[in-house]
Amino acid sequence: MKELDKKIISLRNALFNSWSIETSSKWTEQNPAKGQCSVTALIVNDLLYGQIIKTKVEESWHYYNYIHGKRYDFTESQFGTSIQYDDLLSSRSEPFLDTNETQYRTLKDSVLKKINFENQ
Repeated sequence: MKELDKKIISLRNALFNSWSIETSSKWTEQNPAKGQCSVTALIVNDLLYGQIIKTKVEESWHYYNYIHGKRYDFTESQFGTSIQYDDLLSSRSEPFLDTNETQYRTLKDSVLKKINFENQ
């Protein structure tokens, strides 16, 4: 398995185990990814770089990442239907409009405690 693939798996697990009501006000036990796209895209960008991209889903922007030529959407499970991806280039400032510094810092701190990139 490639180094990036191992990092993706570790990061995905850390994110899934870190999402909470403190990282998005829309979070529920039944749908933990709900409302997490903005803050998650920022954290993934911090740790794995790449680009933040977006797609309009219903009336809102949905943020995710593009790394080494591949789309990574860790929060797609929040939607009940398939997403028709537009893959429009975004910036760090756009997803920050949909989250706040406390949610961002809470998720990042939790993820950093849970990921294991050293052995990858």
